[in-house]
Amino acid sequence: MTRAAVGVLALALVLAPAGSATDQARLSVFAASSLTEVFPAIDRGPSYSFAGSNQLAFQIRQGAPADVFASAAPSYVHELFRDGLVERPRTFAANALVLAVPRSNPSRVRTMWDLRDKNVRLVVGTATVPIGDYTRRVLRRLGLTSILDKAVSQEPDVKSIVGKLALAEADAGFVYRTDVRAASGRLRAVSIPAWAQPAVRYQVAVVRASRSRAAARRYVESLSTPRAKRLLRNAGFAVP
Repeated sequence: MTRAAVGVLALALVLAPAGSATDQARLSVFAASSLTEVFPAIDRGPSYSFAGSNQLAFQIRQGAPADVFASAAPSYVHELFRDGLVERPRTFAANALVLAVPRSNPSRVRTMWDLRDKNVRLVVGTATVPIGDYTRRVLRRLGLTSILDKAVSQEPDVKSIVGKLALAEADAGFVYRTDVRAASGRLRAVSIPAWAQPAVRYQVAVVRASRSRAAARRYVESLSTPRAKRLLRNAGFAVP
């Protein structure tokens, strides 16, 4: 490269708008594990980290390099917003709970009440992860909290529950409606009465510490496009 070309390049770098380089960097999106299949379908560009929403919120508090946070429960993202760690959150999807059983359904679970009346190996989420909190709300409304004594495992995220059910390591477990659809026939869903369903809302926000906030805002906006809404609906989510 000639000396003149080097000078031109250096001048271009000096005059480039602040943040332009970081806006081209690959976004880091922290998202609830129930979004594992649908988010890459919407946008394959970002680097995704899927886990329990509580774990991801904790990592953001500890300074993990996230640009966007998508939570399966509003409480986690609202707490980060209250503490000034994320921008104002918005709702982009909703979901519902089901009782899932392996395709072979060895314990012949057909209704919620079978959990009380049959010897069932149950798997649930821990109380601190959204799926576990929603599960306990459902059981309280149905008067079935005693069945938690049958839990053989309490998992850190919903995909861990799905995995145990798909491998027939448990007879039943509470997951999201979308997880059964994503399981490609390995699971069956037992419906939960509508009046016992919690309001499962997904919210997303830009992380204030992001070095690519303009790109992160564009990503958040993209979740409200007609294409994104179509893909969310196809995956079993409800959209605003």
